[in-house]
Amino acid sequence: MDEIELEELERELPSLTVLTRFARTLDRIPWFANLGEPLTPGARAAAEQYVTRLGFPDAEVAILIDWDDAAAATESLDWQSPAWEAEELQRADLTGRALECLSQEALHIGMTLIADKITEPALEGMEQAAVIFDIVEEGPRNIAVGAAVQAANGAALALLAAANPDFDIEAHPFAAKFRLFEFGRWPVGVTGLSFNLF
Repeated sequence: MDEIELEELERELPSLTVLTRFARTLDRIPWFANLGEPLTPGARAAAEQYVTRLGFPDAEVAILIDWDDAAAATESLDWQSPAWEAEELQRADLTGRALECLSQEALHIGMTLIADKITEPALEGMEQAAVIFDIVEEGPRNIAVGAAVQAANGAALALLAAANPDFDIEAHPFAAKFRLFEFGRWPVGVTGLSFNLF
C-alpha cells in the first residue's frame, strides 16, 4: 500500500466507523414487534415527520390493524408514485453526500455490512409476526423485510451526511422512517393522501 492509498484509507476510516457502530445496533431493534398496535406519541410524531419531510404534509397516517390490510396495501403500492420518486431523490442526494467522504468501493462495503447485519434480525422479527398474525403468504413478508433493509440503508446514508454540520439528520425523512421501524412498526408506504403504517 503506497502513501496515497494510506491517506485515502485514513480519510474514509471515520465514516466507516460510523457505519460499523450503526450496524452493531441493528440486532437490538424490535423489528415488527408492534404491528397493528395503537400508535405511541413518539411513533405518531415520527410518522408525521416522515410524510412532512418527504413532501406530503397533507397525507394522513392510516393505521393498518391486521395483516390482510397490510398485504392489500402492498398490492396498491405504485413504485413510480410521487412518494417513491421523492424517496429516490432523497436517496440519490444522500448517496452523493456519502461519496464526498467515502469512495464508491468503501460505500458499497459499508452498505453491504448494514444489509448483512439487519437481514437476520428483521427476518426473525417477521417470523414472530407471522406466527402472531398467522401469515402464510411470502410476498408481503419479503416486502416488509426488504423495506427494513432499505430503511436501514437510508438511515446509514443520513448518518454519513450528518458529518457535515449543515446537515440536520433529525429533520431528514429517512431518519423518521427508520425510527418507525425502531418503534416496531412497518411503514408500508404513501398511497394518495394516506400513509399506510402497520
